[in-house]
Amino acid sequence: MAISRRLTPIDRISILTIIVLSVLLAGLVSADQVCGTDCWFKANARVEDFNWEDKRISAHDRAFILTFSRPMDRQTVEENLSIEPDLPGKISWAGRRMAYTLEEPMPYGTEYDIQLKGAQERLGSEINPFQAHIKARDRAFVYLGVKGEEQGRLILFNLTQQEKTILTPPELVVNDFESYPQRDRILFTATPQDDWEQGEMEQKLYTVTTGLNSDTAPRELNLVLDNQNDRILDFQLAPDGEKIVVRRANKNDSGEVSFWLLQDNSHPQRLETDQGGHFMIAPDSQTLAITQAEGINLIPLEDNSDPDNSFLPQYGQVLTFSSDGTAAAMINFNTQDVEKQYTRSLYLVTTQGVQKELVNTDGSIRSCEFNPKATHLYCVLTEMVEGESYQEQPFLISIDLDTSEVTPIMTFPKRQQITMSLSPDGHGILFDQISTATESTPDETSLRTNAGEPIIGSRLWLLISGDSFTDDDSGKLEELPLVGLAPQWLP
Repeated sequence: MAISRRLTPIDRISILTIIVLSVLLAGLVSADQVCGTDCWFKANARVEDFNWEDKRISAHDRAFILTFSRPMDRQTVEENLSIEPDLPGKISWAGRRMAYTLEEPMPYGTEYDIQLKGAQERLGSEINPFQAHIKARDRAFVYLGVKGEEQGRLILFNLTQQEKTILTPPELVVNDFESYPQRDRILFTATPQDDWEQGEMEQKLYTVTTGLNSDTAPRELNLVLDNQNDRILDFQLAPDGEKIVVRRANKNDSGEVSFWLLQDNSHPQRLETDQGGHFMIAPDSQTLAITQAEGINLIPLEDNSDPDNSFLPQYGQVLTFSSDGTAAAMINFNTQDVEKQYTRSLYLVTTQGVQKELVNTDGSIRSCEFNPKATHLYCVLTEMVEGESYQEQPFLISIDLDTSEVTPIMTFPKRQQITMSLSPDGHGILFDQISTATESTPDETSLRTNAGEPIIGSRLWLLISGDSFTDDDSGKLEELPLVGLAPQWLP
């Protein structure tokens, strides 16, 4: 006896699925015979993502990453990757991602072509060719004008494009300034021209746009902090550009000096710290180093930071930090050392516990900067020169932090107030050479040196060299066609 069974809904779905898949399979076989390797379903592997696409490369961009659509034959990728001109680096892998880490920061003002052709995926098929053109940021800096309509104004000079832009209006006299990390804005303090001419330092805190690395036009001015109740003494911009620390004095009681934190466009927040002098924000943007009577105090800027303050009693000033925050250059005024009285010493202090004396001088230690890899330290120091009266002789040195070897680079005129700035790629040093008024020179300027001498002119110089400024063929020195002072490279 025959037994019949009706098809259930599941049976019907299964049969329909089998039919559809069979038709698709037949179609794929037919298409393969017609189009061969040109079919979409047989597309070659490719570079899915390039992290430097449409980006101006900075000194902080130390590696480009290629992300592939399929697992790759890594050897063929490494053998077929080319960069013109040569840009030394090392290759590492993580799954389908290949990273090329630069040995040195990409020199500013340069361009490179990256090409990958002939590499294979793991199954043996050749990948689609890849090519990219990358550009580093332009070499650019800001400085203070000295003469004519530029006097006391903030000026941007794009060295790569040979373009000069006056950023601030003539009614403001700029005192100090710092660039934001994306170089789109400059944070600065300035005093109204009328107040400055009357000897009043009624400065406020502003930002001005540069027109670089953004769609924003230059010269857009914005007030950040006024001076209605407190006089602004100085400020520091955090390396991440998110925080500003300002030191202010109460207008009704000039002896009351306090530190204030500005962030997220909120009202200034007073920091709980004793009075102090020179201060600097560490590279982590979370720690403030303040010079106080007995040494250097390190305090957190965030409520969730480590509440345990660190205190360094043997040092009197932090000059600079390395970009990764693992090292600092500090001054010991040798007040506790009888043999070194009336001298000061430059120390390297690291997070690994190293505290190494680098230089001792009977003059002053004016400024220092680490190169990008923190292998060398560049400093402007002075030594006392005996004559009719003792005078300070400034000079520029390079210090190898591994061997502690000190290499003189150049000597400046006596009594010179020198501002030095090391380029972010480590290949150039800017400095100024100020001319001050004499008895035979009329005082026609309101700008003055730290010693109160009227400034009548200032030449800007550029020293170009390799990473350490110690090679025999290094040290190309050129005078720039600019009259200004206090030059600072943009990041």
